Amino acid sequence: MDKNYYITTPIYYPSAKPHMGHAYSSIIADFFARFKRIDGFNVHFLTGTDEHGLKIQRAAENKNIDPLKFCDQISQTFRELSETLNLSNTDFIRTTEDRHKKTVQHLWSELEANDDIYLSKYSGWYSVSDEAFYSEDEIVDKNGIKVSEASGSIVEWIEEESYFFRLSKWQDKLLDYFEKNPEFISPKSRKNEVVNFVKGGLKDLSISRKAFSWGIKVPNNSEHVIYVWLDALTNYISALNYPDRSDTLFKNFWPASVHLIGKDILRFHAVYWPAFLMAAKIPLPKKIYGHGWILSGDEKMSKSKGNILDPIDIINTYGLDPLRYYLIKEVSFGNDGNISQDRLEDCINSDLANNYGNLCQRVTAFAEKNCSLKVPKIKNFNEDDLVVLNKFTENLSVIRQEIDKQNINFYINFIVSALFEANKYFNDQEPWKKKDDKDRLNTIVYTSLEIIRKISFMLYPIIPDSIDKALKIFNLNSKDINLESIASHDYLKAGNDINKIDILFKKIEKKND
Repeated sequence: MDKNYYITTPIYYPSAKPHMGHAYSSIIADFFARFKRIDGFNVHFLTGTDEHGLKIQRAAENKNIDPLKFCDQISQTFRELSETLNLSNTDFIRTTEDRHKKTVQHLWSELEANDDIYLSKYSGWYSVSDEAFYSEDEIVDKNGIKVSEASGSIVEWIEEESYFFRLSKWQDKLLDYFEKNPEFISPKSRKNEVVNFVKGGLKDLSISRKAFSWGIKVPNNSEHVIYVWLDALTNYISALNYPDRSDTLFKNFWPASVHLIGKDILRFHAVYWPAFLMAAKIPLPKKIYGHGWILSGDEKMSKSKGNILDPIDIINTYGLDPLRYYLIKEVSFGNDGNISQDRLEDCINSDLANNYGNLCQRVTAFAEKNCSLKVPKIKNFNEDDLVVLNKFTENLSVIRQEIDKQNINFYINFIVSALFEANKYFNDQEPWKKKDDKDRLNTIVYTSLEIIRKISFMLYPIIPDSIDKALKIFNLNSKDINLESIASHDYLKAGNDINKIDILFKKIEKKND
């Protein structure tokens, strides 16, 4: 079994400071990366910034600053966001790095050598905001202004000499690949969208620009810069030291396990990128997952609309792990979602403080009074004990399968259900009434501690900081977490010390209307 796992976020466009949509993609990718690590995988987790193109050049000019200095400043805010979100990424790539530029120019040369690039003239609609070309039927008129129907971004009519990629040549090959690899694009609604787009007919793609200079130069023609999306998409292999196919990173981690992206950049990843790779005879990634947007009200966040939600503000108010938990639990993965202060506070109070934090407190407090803060010795489990314990054993393979389908909803629902059953078990078994039956009391305490351990191990990819604190109960830390061990009922050893811990999550005092 291949135990290497490569997950990527989109590389973020640093024309403005990060917002909640960036945080969401990164947190979800971090969840998968951490899950795979505790399941014994060698994980490579990539994020970074996409720093070329006309939008960046204009943003820098508006601030009267050199484009690279502008990118240095904004890219740093994304690097700092990665630290603030406690991401476990193994690499952070910038498209202004030499390692990336060399790979992009090499890929261009490969495409050119394979006769997939030719010089012609481009005329059509272009969105600077999206860095995307649009056909006439994708443009609408709003108050006398031409905009992209899909994104609402203003488009400009452009006519200039351009290099083209023979995208039309790959139409049938793409459709054939989609049919033979039904899980390549997820969720299913995104796959249907891509298939319908490709079936509608692919036109050759303009892949260079002369009207601005901020980008990677076309090999042997410095008047042209390479189209920002051909440039940006290549980051997924430039980070693995392509074109050196013998490099350990490339051999171990390509093809990528999953490109995690927002649905608005699906076409670039699910049509253009596979076509570029096919043309260069490079294997395609295993999965492209287009998740929904984090909305501000009912709208996608954008700088132009002034409706940006700052993740730092929420973290400063409620803490990082509550935000991570909320985004994973309350946003149905694959669909759009939004931030509700009321629902966030409910998550903190109900799920984190009551169902999890309070369970840890109650069980350890009882163990202090009745078991001298030691893991109790037990003789055997009864049917009630095994029902709650075997929930993990019986579902471990299913959990792995659902994660490989990116079914986060199944994972978090399993944990919420397990927490409910754990609390119910402790209440129903009433160990405080078993002081005359020490064997039974010990078994209830042991079973409850084991369930806390199992749930804590599973919660780690979601709320890692809090779980590091919770594991102090058992004198463990995150390095001790192994997913396989949630199937074991004898992980905790009789006589080992356990510890009381501070309150993990403080309840939010909700304001009355």
